[in-house]
Amino acid sequence: MNLAPHSDAHAPTAPAAEPALEALNRALEGAGPAEIIAAAARTVGPGRLSLVSSFGTESAVLIAYMAQVDPAIPVIFLDTGWLFAETLAYRDTLTRQLGLTDVRSIHPEAARLAERDAEGDLWHNDPDLCCRIRKVEPLAQALKGFDGWLNGRKRYQGGLRASIPVVERDGSRLKFNPLANLDRAEVEAAHAQFNLPDHPLKAMGFTSVGCMPCTSRAAAGEDGRQGRWRGRAKTECGIHTLLNTL
Repeated sequence: MNLAPHSDAHAPTAPAAEPALEALNRALEGAGPAEIIAAAARTVGPGRLSLVSSFGTESAVLIAYMAQVDPAIPVIFLDTGWLFAETLAYRDTLTRQLGLTDVRSIHPEAARLAERDAEGDLWHNDPDLCCRIRKVEPLAQALKGFDGWLNGRKRYQGGLRASIPVVERDGSRLKFNPLANLDRAEVEAAHAQFNLPDHPLKAMGFTSVGCMPCTSRAAAGEDGRQGRWRGRAKTECGIHTLLNTL
């Protein structure tokens, strides 16, 4: 099902009629991750789909399903400048193991950092702005030329993620959530089935890994993402709430 005609131009296609989006969601609600990824590629057309990954503790399963469908789908990795060395190593490990052929590590714009975060303390003073210039803005640039993208959010992660659909409108693009309807046990089973390595920090108690200053260990009984931006009301970096405003 094509929601909108695609072309060889390097600009996103126009928004599709919402009834078509609803029909695609109905068709994919019971589909497995590989089926959803294959449908996403067909929907947006050749070369128009990417996957965005943090290469965090729960990233490997989505990437493995994508590699099963097409290891040449571009993988966009946001290297914010504040990542753990273990995350960079994990990116390289998964790239080799899964045979990924197009992993694109993107960085914040140097001029923006010099203007707004010259002292490197913006994460503490204004974490929302820090995420915006280190994650949201670089990703908005990287996604130009793509009509759809894959991400690894799951409903069981709770919060704003509890009711995500399989596919949603993200401005002029489509955003696909291939793992949305899996529960934690199914994700863990897939991790074992693909024989995927754990993120090196998982054994140290980090259940959700982002940038170093804003990531802490989760205590026993805590939700996995409670180690992110601890002590603040912030629960999302803005990629899933602000990207379509740029």
